[in-house]
Amino acid sequence: MRRVIPDWLTSPEARRPTGTAKAELLELELAESTLPASSPDADATAGTVRSGPGGGFDAPSGDSPTRPTMRAVTPHSSTMDGSSAGGYPADPFATAGGEPRLPGSSGEHLLQQAYDTEKRARRFYDDQVLDHLNPRMKEFIAGIDLAFIATADGHGECDSSLRAGAPGFIEVLGDRHLAYPEYRGNGVMASLGNISENPHVGILLVDFVTELIGLHVNGKARILEDVDLRAIHPQLPSEFERGRKPERWVVVQVEEAYIHCRKHIPRMEPVERNRSWGTDDVKRKGGDHFAAKGTPRPWHDPQPQHG
Repeated sequence: MRRVIPDWLTSPEARRPTGTAKAELLELELAESTLPASSPDADATAGTVRSGPGGGFDAPSGDSPTRPTMRAVTPHSSTMDGSSAGGYPADPFATAGGEPRLPGSSGEHLLQQAYDTEKRARRFYDDQVLDHLNPRMKEFIAGIDLAFIATADGHGECDSSLRAGAPGFIEVLGDRHLAYPEYRGNGVMASLGNISENPHVGILLVDFVTELIGLHVNGKARILEDVDLRAIHPQLPSEFERGRKPERWVVVQVEEAYIHCRKHIPRMEPVERNRSWGTDDVKRKGGDHFAAKGTPRPWHDPQPQHG
């Protein structure tokens, strides 16, 4: 039985997570607390507005010293009126020419300022975020048997899905490219449809069994038919689990690759189960598990009413 460590323990050593992570990885899991009320840098008067750069509001002294402190942030004018290129907020860490200087979005950079997490975020960017796959990441991907895929359409409407297969079903095509297969499914094409409108994709790979660690891979995707990708990468496998062959592949150009820490990843144990591979039988595939069948939908009305 795993020992439970109370959250209220204040010693960083006492709060050190259990597991098999190396020391340098464990250091990333220890969140830095904000300054306690008794700190020389904190205001002596509880609940007062600080003056000077950053401004902000200090929590009353009765609150927990680890409670996040919100700092006032004055965004660039384009953030407020949407006049920046594409209507997006101006990145506070961008270069003088407006080019991004750090990984991540303008929104996350603005919130790092607001919640005073810039130091921790910068350490993570510098220590853990790559713009390619290194040898250890490639080795990890080669042993993974499932992936969570996040996509969005041209309007920003999101979808998440699961892809799975035998270990190594995701093919590493180099330092900056990987590909995962698409097989015959329910025909909805939700993920592929989104990618056809918006190439941005986020992939989360998690080892729930052995290493208890995750890997994020973000980048731009494109859809290639199986025969077309094989013409470029003839080394792709020709034999697949249960004999099913991919209809097409999603090729991802890697822009960010970084760790997902093991702190909250549950340990799981694979068990044998009987699966109805290749069936179209509704009950054997899960049936109407969420009792959705028969519920009225707007698109069921053959003659929609227009006001």
